[in-house]
Amino acid sequence: MTTWVIIGTTSAMGLAFARKCASEGAQLLITTRKAVDAKPLVSDLYIRGAKEITSVKLDLGKTGGSAELLERVSTIPGEINVAFFAGSMSEQSQLNADPLLAARTYTENLIGPADCLQRLALIMEERGCGTIIALSSVAGDRGRASNYSYGSAKAGWSAFLSGLRNRLHDAGVKVVTVKPGFVDTDMTWGLPGLFLVASPDAVAERLWQARLGRKDVIYVPGFWRWIMLIIRLIPEPVFKKLKL
Repeated sequence: MTTWVIIGTTSAMGLAFARKCASEGAQLLITTRKAVDAKPLVSDLYIRGAKEITSVKLDLGKTGGSAELLERVSTIPGEINVAFFAGSMSEQSQLNADPLLAARTYTENLIGPADCLQRLALIMEERGCGTIIALSSVAGDRGRASNYSYGSAKAGWSAFLSGLRNRLHDAGVKVVTVKPGFVDTDMTWGLPGLFLVASPDAVAERLWQARLGRKDVIYVPGFWRWIMLIIRLIPEPVFKKLKL
């Protein structure tokens, strides 16, 4: 049986995807930052149809925080698929004023996830199968004054996923980079200027379909590909004046 390893299950999109997997009768390994957070999630996912569920505590903001996860994954037989939803976002004004918070933003959105996925990839590479679906963000497509710390971490994460995809291609492991626009989550609640906000359930459905598709990079909703293309094409002298 195929096992889905869902990293960041307590996030809105992670939970929506876990519920989708459960409804399809999948076997799950879910991660939460605190062990107590897993109990209601496990009950919820069993009710929705999951065959078997294992929960692991994971904090990508700490050195060695993925050790327990890697140990558990290495003992799971058969094909392993990974869905990666970990990350955090704070307002840029807070990051400008607090270097420690900024450093944690880089750790939680790039350094910790890259270290964890690099190690998970070794297991999948040895088995020669599986799919990795990893959330990045449209924010990484171009640095903007309003969220350049978060955006630069996501840009690095997208570059990491691109390189990993090329590395694992010959081993038979698929890597899909997902770039959502505005999604109705705790991270975006209350932010000014939001438009065309997608639901976590709609994103989860698109990701479930993506596991069978041929696209390496998908934007969710799809029109964000064209929005970000326009933003990338704006000349820098003009872009600086827009204060996006």
